[in-house]
Amino acid sequence: MSSPRAPLTVYGMSTSGNCYKVRLLLEQLGTRYAWQEIDSANGQTRTADYLAKNPNGKVPMVERDDGRVLVESNAILHWLAEGTPFLPADAWQRAQALSWMFFEQYSHEPYVAVARFIRGWTPLDSPRRADLPRLRERGDAALAVMAQHLDQHAWFTGPDYGIADIALYAYTHCAADGGFDLGRWPSLQDWLRRVQATAGFVPMVQAGEDVRARLAAAEPA
Repeated sequence: MSSPRAPLTVYGMSTSGNCYKVRLLLEQLGTRYAWQEIDSANGQTRTADYLAKNPNGKVPMVERDDGRVLVESNAILHWLAEGTPFLPADAWQRAQALSWMFFEQYSHEPYVAVARFIRGWTPLDSPRRADLPRLRERGDAALAVMAQHLDQHAWFTGPDYGIADIALYAYTHCAADGGFDLGRWPSLQDWLRRVQATAGFVPMVQAGEDVRARLAAAEPA
């Protein structure tokens, strides 16, 4: 007898922080889902079938069993967390959590995540590596803002752990892959450990051997 179809399918690349956000929340919610691995680094988001569902050609994407599709990692987090402790019920606190999620996508991810991608997924002679000093400067600024907040608060979502923490954890915990030194910010390191101690936490899938080799060979930060 075949098992019933999962109510939700996640299309994602396991080594992507944006995709990891969705997986981490689903695991912590205990929600049943199916994972469809998509190698976005090698063009699997540019196929006709994928683009028919998501014309923007990116991961993650979630598809309900009724065929409806939702994209953009932080929008997915917000939808999944609705009515759960991971999203504050108070309107003001919810807006505060959302402000950190917008910060993650505008001031954090474009530098911390992109530096990681360039170092791990582009050739050592890629001209994109010339961007790394600027990316590290802007990424350090974002990490410093986070550390300043954490000097006074335990979490980003509100009094308790939630989706703003998940959004920011995804690429912060692997920021060293982009050449960032998290040892500069003890409060940031303490927060990472608190996230890792939350119930149902699962780590991000490690990058493949070829990516790890490029990271090891990359120029020092």
